[in-house]
Amino acid sequence: MDELIKLVVAKTGISEDAARQAIETVLDFLKGKLPAPLGEQLEGLLGGAESPEAGGLLSGLGGLLGKR
Repeated sequence: MDELIKLVVAKTGISEDAARQAIETVLDFLKGKLPAPLGEQLEGLLGGAESPEAGGLLSGLGGLLGKR
């Protein structure tokens, strides 16, 4: 998640604490909308955990967001 925080800080100019809070808010929102196993995988992915399902998770999220 640290890499994502740095990216948000660089792109927006907001503080690191504000970026972390924004990312956690979005993560909580997504976890509430996704089936529990996907929400857990998303949290693990952003927490730095690697899993074989990460690629499938990201492609599934892309599909949900209209990206292919």
